[in-house]
Amino acid sequence: MHYNLGLIGYGGVNRALVDIIHQQRESLEQHYGLTLSVTFVSDLFLGSAQDPQGLDLNTLITLPREAGALAQLPGGSEQPHTENLIKQGMADIIAEATFTNADTGQPATGYCEQALSRGMHVVTTNKGPVALAADHLKDIAREQSCEFLFEGAVMSGTPVLNLAEETLAGNAIESFSGILNGTCNYIIEQMENGVPQEQAIAQAQALGYAEANPKADVEGLDVKLKVAILAQQLLGLNVSIDTIACQGIADLTLDDVQSALRENCRWKLIGEGTPNSSGGYDLSVGLKKLPTTHPLAGIGGPVNALCFNTALLGPVTIAGPGAGRTETGFALLSDILRLHRKQQRLPL
Repeated sequence: MHYNLGLIGYGGVNRALVDIIHQQRESLEQHYGLTLSVTFVSDLFLGSAQDPQGLDLNTLITLPREAGALAQLPGGSEQPHTENLIKQGMADIIAEATFTNADTGQPATGYCEQALSRGMHVVTTNKGPVALAADHLKDIAREQSCEFLFEGAVMSGTPVLNLAEETLAGNAIESFSGILNGTCNYIIEQMENGVPQEQAIAQAQALGYAEANPKADVEGLDVKLKVAILAQQLLGLNVSIDTIACQGIADLTLDDVQSALRENCRWKLIGEGTPNSSGGYDLSVGLKKLPTTHPLAGIGGPVNALCFNTALLGPVTIAGPGAGRTETGFALLSDILRLHRKQQRLPL
């Protein structure tokens, strides 16, 4: 089955998706009966390009990262024209990966809403629209008989949402606890090695783990959105972001870290949802001093891990990359394959 794919945002993630599709074209067709063409690309910095017959993937992969670069392609413009491209309906699937305001979920939420309202499937790695508007967007998708999928919004290509929904189906998830920000995990590990936090942050930035402004990571805001998503999707809660208690790692000192090691413990930034005595759940982001025997204590470097407490199996822990362009691009591909199987009524 063939799908036309529209890309909104063309930074590292959607560029990685195009590269994966290009490299695995024969495998996707042979093993899954899936073929894909990229019919439009729209990016705030690079402009836009469109071709109903499909843009050349190799040209997209090697596109220079220069302002207005998409203007040199067929149907190209130095302007993004995102809304018009959605209205033209050239795509069956929209892969949305824009830079989005975490407080408002925009512009990603608006793009998802427009595309779903026109019957286009949407796959996204953006936390904002999922944390703030998932129910609304899912309702539109149901009304239009299309899919809104967002596996990559929590742990990049590591499949936590699909694991919970599919593999653990019939096994109630009672709580969750996890390391959901690889940048902070890397910084803490460097502090365990005697590196001051400010220097560890600079190292994380040099390696591409942390943004130029590391506030969202260091203050726990990134994890806060992920906790909201997990609470909604795993526990079925209607969550207001403001109700999630949030503490980052900014106040963690070298003395704190070294003292914990002497006690056979390790500090970790943990996002969790746990039952409380009133019958509800406490949702929080904060530092926890874990004994080295804890399943999350051994997770080092820029790695994420999530522990589900389940009714039938007890604790189930999954660990893997929580960031990275290729890893997050793979998350988009996994969602495309998932909706393809649903369309074809194939086993998930």
